[in-house]
Amino acid sequence: MALLAYSLPLVMLLSALAVRITGHRLGEAVARISVGASALALLLALALFLHQLWADQARLVDLGLAIFTLYVDWLSTLMALLVSAVGLVVHVFSVRYMQDDPAYTRFFMLLDAIIGVILVMVLAGDLLTLLLGWHLLGVCLFFLLNHETRRQSATRYAFWTLFTHRLGDLPLLAVTALAYHAFGTLSLPELFEGIAAAPQTTTLLGLPFAETAGLLILFAAFAKSAQFPLHTWLPYTMDGPTPVSALMHAGIVNSGGFLINRFAPVFVHTQDVLLLAFAVGLITTLMGSLMMLMQSDIKKALGYSTMGQMGYMVMECGLGAFSLAIYHLIAHGVFKATLFLGSGAIIGNARKDPNIPEGEIYKFMVERKVPHPPLSWVVFAGITITVPLLIVFGAHEMVDQGFLHHQGAMILLLFGWITGAQTLFFVYKIGGERPFTVLFYVILSFGLVIVTYVLVGHAFDALLYPDAEFREALYQAASVNVRWFALVLVLLIALISAGWLLVFRSAAAQEPLTRRYRGLYLNLYALLSREFYIADLYSRTGEQLLNASRRLNALLRWV
Repeated sequence: MALLAYSLPLVMLLSALAVRITGHRLGEAVARISVGASALALLLALALFLHQLWADQARLVDLGLAIFTLYVDWLSTLMALLVSAVGLVVHVFSVRYMQDDPAYTRFFMLLDAIIGVILVMVLAGDLLTLLLGWHLLGVCLFFLLNHETRRQSATRYAFWTLFTHRLGDLPLLAVTALAYHAFGTLSLPELFEGIAAAPQTTTLLGLPFAETAGLLILFAAFAKSAQFPLHTWLPYTMDGPTPVSALMHAGIVNSGGFLINRFAPVFVHTQDVLLLAFAVGLITTLMGSLMMLMQSDIKKALGYSTMGQMGYMVMECGLGAFSLAIYHLIAHGVFKATLFLGSGAIIGNARKDPNIPEGEIYKFMVERKVPHPPLSWVVFAGITITVPLLIVFGAHEMVDQGFLHHQGAMILLLFGWITGAQTLFFVYKIGGERPFTVLFYVILSFGLVIVTYVLVGHAFDALLYPDAEFREALYQAASVNVRWFALVLVLLIALISAGWLLVFRSAAAQEPLTRRYRGLYLNLYALLSREFYIADLYSRTGEQLLNASRRLNALLRWV
């Protein structure tokens, strides 16, 4: 077990060293070393995952030292398998994509190094090793994003990313110091056992350790996973090579969700800390989704899409659905890597053949022709509001009857309901000659997606957190006052239903809401087009700091 665990990250780090040493002699042939090492890492990760799948408990392996230990459990082996699989795909794609690049050798060296660092991070068994991987991840990403050093924008936003990631290092460094002060250990299993035995332990200044550490871990995760207001680095890093974007959106930006799950035994003993994760994740989800719709550049649109998805992942953690966040992380990572690796081909094909086959969707999106179905908008609105609600509730009740008793589950179901209703509303707006047939297939597809999502999510729940009492404790840590929760939930359902009725009535009357509330729409459009002025605020702040430093240097005659 120990040899297998240590071999996994070591293979990629040794491959990076081999590429660096032999690059000047082998040239582009170094890609064979890199791809071969990546394939071997995937096999090792698969073997480690299968070994742990049949194991009865997690294990801490070491080299006889207090540091550089690895923690082999279901979470770490699953993450290692995901990173190795995506890494192999990115390696194979890069062989031809980066061909004729003057820094071909350096690219593969950094690609091997960053995958090795990610594997160290997900397998870390002590806080120092975790901090080392967490820090080096941002450093390697900086060099990959700044691969094209001649482009000023690439250098600028790569440094912006590095600075934001350094902000995410500081809270984790503080957690390391506080943990050693409170419990006298850096080992993650020993730390979790100590918290479980004495959850009221205090640390410096008499602060409760669990609450303080939970907040610091959230801040570290917010920086790495592009949560508001530390999100600006993610959409602006599109100047890097496409393989880097795919790896970043499939594995690196997900590290925040992994970190929160790794410290799940800490969050069990917190109160109201997870509410912060829910609030920040919700804001990030809404901002990312809205700003994605404003983009004309396909890669930047994917960047804001990832921001929204990462917000949803953090929000799931804030609701106590930790294992569901890991499932979301994996599904989104594979999906988004595929989109990024295919984005270049889509752009190339569109330039060669911009013709779009005409159809009902084409007429709706381009020609703005809306042939409404021969069905009353009241009936269609009723179907849109009730059917998705019945599907999401029925699917969860069928798989896990106790799931609906959790407050976090109810919020997740609310989002599922909104998604399904949005899909059915789009069917109504498109219209067409056979709206009932389209409606039937959409409802059937939505039902299959929800059922699959629930089944797989429940399987992840049992895999990552087999202790039912521990899962229940996570949901309880994320819960709020029952009366206030019920009141807010009823009000949200009523407001959303009223909103859908208003939208349907407006669509049926062929009077868009954007025309009725034109002033509000234009102001919102201007706000979104400027991305809430957050990037402008950071740029202005940076300029002011530089000007102040220049004046200080001149005053003190340092320069």
